[in-house]
Amino acid sequence: MQATQTLTLDPLTGWLHGARHLPSDNHNARPSAEISLLVIHNISLPPGQFGTGMVEALFTNQLPVDAHPYFAGIADLKVSAHFFISREGAITQFVSCLERAWHAGVSKFGDRDSCNDFSLGIELEGVDDQAYSDAQYQSLNQLVNELTKHYQVITAERICGHSDIAPDRKTDPGPAFIWQRLQAKHDGDIS
Repeated sequence: MQATQTLTLDPLTGWLHGARHLPSDNHNARPSAEISLLVIHNISLPPGQFGTGMVEALFTNQLPVDAHPYFAGIADLKVSAHFFISREGAITQFVSCLERAWHAGVSKFGDRDSCNDFSLGIELEGVDDQAYSDAQYQSLNQLVNELTKHYQVITAERICGHSDIAPDRKTDPGPAFIWQRLQAKHDGDIS
C-alpha cells in the first residue's frame, strides 16, 4: 500500500478497504461490541529480520518450524493482530475489527483486564531499539485516523503500547517508537 492510498473502514464488516486482507483463524467473538482501545505492538520474524513473510505465516498458522531455530519455540502459538504495518508502510489486516484478535494476552488497561475484549491490535514490523520507518508512521497515522472516525471513544489516552497493558512481560513498541509522531485526529488533533 502506498502511504497516500485511501483507507476506508467498512463498519458492517470491520474490514479496511485499502489494506491487504489475509484472514487469520486466530480470533473469536468479542464479549460485547465495545471497541475503546488501540494497542501498538512490534514484531519481526526471525527477531530483527524484516520482510521475511514470517509474521504473516505466524498469524495464519503456517509458520515453517524448520525454517529457523527460533520458530520451534513459537510454532504452537495461536496469535494474531487486527493490523500489521510493514517497514514499507503496507497494511495487512488479519482479523475484522468486529472480532477479538489474540494480540494482547494477559493484560490490563485502567481497571479492566483482558484488553483483547475491547481493543484493536496494530503490529509494526520492528524491534524495540531500531527506528521505525517514515512510511510506517505515515501508514499508522492514516490507519489510526480512520479507526478513530468510527470508534470515537478512542482518544489519545486510549492509544497505548503493549508495554503499557502488560508491563511485567512486554516491552514493545519500545524506546525506538516516537509517540510524538503519532498525529491521530479526533475532533481535532489529539496528539
